[in-house]
Amino acid sequence: MTKILVVEDDLALSAGLCFALDEAGYLSAAAYTCEKARRFLQGEPFRLAILDINLPDGDGFALCREFKTAAPEMPVIFLTANDLEQDELHGFDLGADDYVTKPFSIQILIRRVEAVLRRGVSNAGGDGFDDGFLRLDFQAMTAVRGGEKVAITPNEYKLLRLLTAKAGTVATRRLLLEKLWDMEGNFVDDHTLTVTMNRLRAKIEDGRHTYIQTIRGMGYVWTGAQE
Repeated sequence: MTKILVVEDDLALSAGLCFALDEAGYLSAAAYTCEKARRFLQGEPFRLAILDINLPDGDGFALCREFKTAAPEMPVIFLTANDLEQDELHGFDLGADDYVTKPFSIQILIRRVEAVLRRGVSNAGGDGFDDGFLRLDFQAMTAVRGGEKVAITPNEYKLLRLLTAKAGTVATRRLLLEKLWDMEGNFVDDHTLTVTMNRLRAKIEDGRHTYIQTIRGMGYVWTGAQE
């Protein structure tokens, strides 16, 4: 489930935002201070943060800078009463993905959240995958599961890239075997494919997150996370 961090010190507004996000199918978490927001981000990663600027123990601009340093891939939407053009420009300069001023429509904000999250998926462009729990970067050859880096072999990266590129459709065993020849032409046999796939699943999945489905007698399907 897509996790969204709401950093807002107005308790009534925060509760209303979290309720609307939860009703829209997201999983929200409320932080009323910069310090609490930092503690949240030290745990399981969030897909997006909605951030006020005027907070009791700091300002949202500085917090956004920290967010973008610690989790540069996480989109940020400013939600604030600061409606000066220079504030809005400063927010975008810090890497914000959107800037919404109060008063605002909850339903319009939900649409903006959807648009920002869609852009994040589109910008991956086949070079990665990120659902908040599992983050894959095929260019950098890195994998992070639940905030912890995972050691992935070159053949496992090849498998992941092939599967995610064909998400929702069957990648046949024959196709995978053909693509897993290495640069020296060393053949990967059927047994090695099965062992590699099982090892890969153990690395990226857990009891709540399933990404690869076996289609008996055919191959595998990348289904994304299911909870």
